[in-house]
Amino acid sequence: MSDTTLRVGLIGYGLAGSAFHAPLISTTPGLDLAAIVTADPGRRQAAAQRYPHSRIVERAEDLWAAGDLDAVVIAAPNRTHVPLARAALDAGLAVVVDKPFAPSSADGEELARLAAERDLLLTVYQNRRWDGDFRTVRKLVEEGAFGRVLRLESRFDRWRPVPKGGWRESGDPAEAGGLLYDLGSHLVDQALQLSGPAIEVYCELHTRRAGLSVDDDTFVALRHDGDVRSHLWMNALAAAPAPRLRVLGDRGAYTKYGLDVQEDALRAGRLPGEPGWGQEPDGAFGVFTDYDGQSHTVPTLPGAYPDFYAGLAAALAGDAPAPVDVHDSIAVLKVLEAARRSAQDREVVRL
Repeated sequence: MSDTTLRVGLIGYGLAGSAFHAPLISTTPGLDLAAIVTADPGRRQAAAQRYPHSRIVERAEDLWAAGDLDAVVIAAPNRTHVPLARAALDAGLAVVVDKPFAPSSADGEELARLAAERDLLLTVYQNRRWDGDFRTVRKLVEEGAFGRVLRLESRFDRWRPVPKGGWRESGDPAEAGGLLYDLGSHLVDQALQLSGPAIEVYCELHTRRAGLSVDDDTFVALRHDGDVRSHLWMNALAAAPAPRLRVLGDRGAYTKYGLDVQEDALRAGRLPGEPGWGQEPDGAFGVFTDYDGQSHTVPTLPGAYPDFYAGLAAALAGDAPAPVDVHDSIAVLKVLEAARRSAQDREVVRL
């Protein structure tokens, strides 16, 4: 294993860059948050105060010109993912792209081909694979607790009756806005990881809040190869949330309320490595109901977002594969595209 510290540039210092990437990069052994790109004066000041040893620049082009980085992380708006990733690969850099990977699967495939031609690492930040609840479900599946898994019900419910504005709520297809591409990128990725490829997709897209032109109340149903079903919900108008996860099998079921605790911790300025990182309170644990109708709580595994960047460091050092296979994220994009077609044509789409 290499002892070399790898220099990483972060493009974007909005919510994604400041909360979900910079704290994790800066606390991962073997990685150095060497540069941050943001043109916003307030964000430049905030980044300089929190990361005084990082170079703060206004343009991504400044990173290519410096020529002193090993990798870049793209946490800028969705419309910039493809051109920035292409430019970084052309500059000979490994690339991490925040989800959604690209506005289309064709764009994603183009980037994957380019990375393969240049023999460069390209991966996607699907951090919700390391949510504590999802890690717990995967463990239960691997242990055979459910018997044969029949159905996954998974949702992200939010209560945001007043739109925030900004590019995520823009109807321009280049922005890949709306909940399907935002939260759906996570939920579909988790469903494919748990139950394998999807062969049929059905979707309902609704715009409930006034003044919006993107979906804010969304349902996706998947039939997987092997006939497992996944039902996925994303909603910005859920004042009373339903279970975050419910998994049904022929030997038992698991029900879990509440979101993973890591996002709130990162937003509050906490850092990975602090005591109790990723651990939720006992009262939030999920419940498993077995074949005989007996129920017991299941301690939630700690959330582990730092594992993504630890995996990136290992991959860059040549000691492990990429933490997320880029083709997994292309498969997610194909499901999201099929979901849009399904909602538009009001029919099930076969993949």
